[in-house]
Amino acid sequence: MNIAEEIIISPLKDELIEDINKTNDYFKVFGKVVPSFQSGKWSFEENLFDETEEIRFPDDKLDWSRYINREDKALFLANKNNNCIGQIRIIKDWNRFCYIENIATKKEFRGYGIGKLLLTKAEEWAKQRKLIGMSLEAQDDNLGACRFYVKQGFILGGVDTLKQSYNPNIETTLYWYKLFK
Repeated sequence: MNIAEEIIISPLKDELIEDINKTNDYFKVFGKVVPSFQSGKWSFEENLFDETEEIRFPDDKLDWSRYINREDKALFLANKNNNCIGQIRIIKDWNRFCYIENIATKKEFRGYGIGKLLLTKAEEWAKQRKLIGMSLEAQDDNLGACRFYVKQGFILGGVDTLKQSYNPNIETTLYWYKLFK
């Protein structure tokens, strides 16, 4: 059976707040995106690392109640058998894009379409608010995530080489966009 068929995507409620950081698992860092800008267009190549490492972002510590029943932001959780296995956190951005603050799927459920379901839910939310597309940022060393975004129809729209200056491991922040038709 297709795991994605067993998934329920629901908006955050007070009783689900404790589930949010359960999706914050380790992920593999195995290569980086090397962007280039020519003739007014961004493109990129992949540079695979000799060694793979696993990293994990710190848990977000936000006032999660600010994502409940709001018109300008939302957090959706993916559940399978009442277990939280994924989440997407979005806001209505100033530029009429739905900005994806975070998207995560528990490690053992990656590759089964959960991320795609979460993006679909975010797109529905954005279109209901008459937004023009979705955007997000990713670090250049998160090649797996960048490959996923490209597969879901996102294009590279820009880079920032200074945003992560405090972090010696990250050279470039990548800005990904998906325009609605």
